[in-house]
Amino acid sequence: MSDLLHRIKTSLETVLELPDPRERISAYHDMPYALFRYEPEEEFELRRQVTLLETRLTQRGKRIKRISLAACLDKAMMAQRPLAEWFDTEREQGTETIVETVHSVLSEYTPLVDLVAEQMPDDPDPLSDIVFIMRTGALFPVYRTFSLLEQLKGRVTVPTVLFYPGDLDGAAGLRFMGVLAAEHNYRPKIF
Repeated sequence: MSDLLHRIKTSLETVLELPDPRERISAYHDMPYALFRYEPEEEFELRRQVTLLETRLTQRGKRIKRISLAACLDKAMMAQRPLAEWFDTEREQGTETIVETVHSVLSEYTPLVDLVAEQMPDDPDPLSDIVFIMRTGALFPVYRTFSLLEQLKGRVTVPTVLFYPGDLDGAAGLRFMGVLAAEHNYRPKIF
C-alpha cells in the first residue's frame, strides 16, 4: 500500500467517517477544515483515491461536495477578460506580470474566497456534509492557499479538506508544489 493510500485510509477516512468529524478534523470551532498533503507528482493518483474515498463515505451516509480551485481560477479570470487575451497579455508583458495580475484578480476583483464560499453546501449539515477542495495546484504560482484558509474562517461550517500538493517543512510548515518557500503559519490540521 502506497503512503498516499495508507494516509487516506488510516488517517483521513477514519476521521471523516465519524458521526461528527469536526472535533478530530480541527481544534478550532470556526475552522472545521484540514489539509491533506500529497506529493505534486501524485496528482492523478490522488484524484483516483479521492473518488474512491468519496464512494466509501457516501455509502456511509455522508454527502460529499467537491470544489475545484481550477474551476474557480477559470471563472475569476474569465470574469475579467476572455482566456485568449490572458495568453496575449502574458506573451506581451511576461509571466511575472501575469502572475501578479492574476493574484490581484483572485485577491481583489473576483475574490477566490467568495468563489469557494458560494459553492459550500446549501443548508449545510456538519454531521453529514463534507467538502473536498481539489485541484489546488492550479493556483501555482499565483495564489497561496494560506490566504484562502485564513479568509474562509467563519464561512465554513462543515468538515472540509483542502488537498494540498507540496512538501512538509517541519511539523506544520508547507512548501506549495515543493517549490515556494515554506509557510509555517498553517493552523488547520495537516494529514
